[in-house]
Amino acid sequence: MKKLTKGNVALCEGAIAAGLKSYFGYPITPQNEIPAYLSRKMVELGRVFIQAESEIAAANMVLGAAVTGIRTMTSSSSPGISLKQEAISYMAGMEVPAIIVNVQRGGPGLGNISGSQSDYFQAVKGGGHGDYKIIVVSPNSAQEMYETAYDAFDLAEKYRTPVMILADGITGQMMEPVDFDKPERKDFIKQDWVLDGAKNREPRSIKSLLMGEGTLEQHNIKLQQKYNNIIENEVKYELHTIEDAEVILIAHGISSRIAKSAVKLARKNGVKAGLLRPKTLWPFPSKIVNSIAKSSLNFLVVELNHGQMIEDVKLAVNGRSNVEFLGKAGGGLVTEQEILEKIKHIIVG
Repeated sequence: MKKLTKGNVALCEGAIAAGLKSYFGYPITPQNEIPAYLSRKMVELGRVFIQAESEIAAANMVLGAAVTGIRTMTSSSSPGISLKQEAISYMAGMEVPAIIVNVQRGGPGLGNISGSQSDYFQAVKGGGHGDYKIIVVSPNSAQEMYETAYDAFDLAEKYRTPVMILADGITGQMMEPVDFDKPERKDFIKQDWVLDGAKNREPRSIKSLLMGEGTLEQHNIKLQQKYNNIIENEVKYELHTIEDAEVILIAHGISSRIAKSAVKLARKNGVKAGLLRPKTLWPFPSKIVNSIAKSSLNFLVVELNHGQMIEDVKLAVNGRSNVEFLGKAGGGLVTEQEILEKIKHIIVG
């Protein structure tokens, strides 16, 4: 049975069903429903909820919980995520799995509380220090907020890495019917790296300070091998009517839903348009974009910013197709009609 649910709440339910044991956060709009909902629900379930004294503290509490092997999560919105970056870099370096949720708001600075997609660079290029990557997924509905949160812990534990759910304020705030159909997971395989006391076994350590000659270099090589493995196996995307398309829209999150409506509108107007929606922003679906690209095809990147994902699209296309951009930032939404007019302009030249 489906239940009308806000995206942020659906995310909470997905994380709880997946076995979330501890949540550490700090309030900021438009993600406030997450800590508000979990402050009640986690207590009811006998699990841990802590509102930290700051975003920095919350992220470091997640790091501390993660090294014990339990499923742990934090969430925030744009400027709050900026404050968590040092701890995220530490988690990547220490190879501990955790979930970080960013329900994006307008920026830069404090900006406003409207939805945005202007944290793409920060998320996929590594917002903290060091040569690292984290898996970044982009849900575009309340249903996907639920499913993404449910699946993210498995992904994090498979690769011993932080996973970021990069949503936007619109997806987090809107209410849609959600099918809560995932089974509860109660039994987990105990990992052989966790810090859970050394009684009857040799001590373990997890750290990111590696001072021995060549030790950090070898650790970085190991991380890059892991990232290459993720690129090979974890790319996810959705295709819609691309077979005969003259223009393919590339959009993620809430923009992809507007873009999909624009594709349908274009088809009604006799314009052959299609859509490629990246579900993972890192790793980005570069191979499929490159395989589609040809001189007779145009790409139109639609984002709620002034041009960030377009750089990854251009790298993937590698000069084989024309790449155009349409976007707004600061809480503005691109409309289907604006996209249609841009498509027509591209085709006419």
